[in-house]
Amino acid sequence: MLTIGRDIIDAIVAHARRDHPDEACGIVAGPIGSDNPVRHVPMDNAERSATFYRFDSMEQLRVWREMDDRDEEPVVVYHSHTATEAYPSRTDTSLAGEPKAHYLLVSTRDPSTEEIRSFRIVDGTVTEEPVQIVDASVDPTAVTTYMFGQSPAAVDYECSTGH
Repeated sequence: MLTIGRDIIDAIVAHARRDHPDEACGIVAGPIGSDNPVRHVPMDNAERSATFYRFDSMEQLRVWREMDDRDEEPVVVYHSHTATEAYPSRTDTSLAGEPKAHYLLVSTRDPSTEEIRSFRIVDGTVTEEPVQIVDASVDPTAVTTYMFGQSPAAVDYECSTGH
């Protein structure tokens, strides 16, 4: 399960909407081995495309060096889909190079809703996982959990809020 702060999710969604109709991309860094995404790093889509994203190689080198200096790793790798659901494409799957990372997708196809889904992608195998959004600004124990269907054909939306 991906547990992530509401403030980071809001920043990712804002980045995705700002870059629409092009795909947005970036990472959320966290302490090595913690699985705790704490630092949002929006990046430029070098492709400037509505259907494909690629980190700029120089920017990626700079960000990865900065993470190394801070004893961080990419806990979340995210990008947006502008016209389709938030599910990894074959290209997304083939490019997934961080086996420990959560791959978060945001669909901006409908401007009135947010579709957020997270996946683990290891050796070409895609596994969806729940997303637990923690809203520490309101109540540090309040969470919202999103879980969608396990395949792109069947999207079962489930949302719960609890303490």
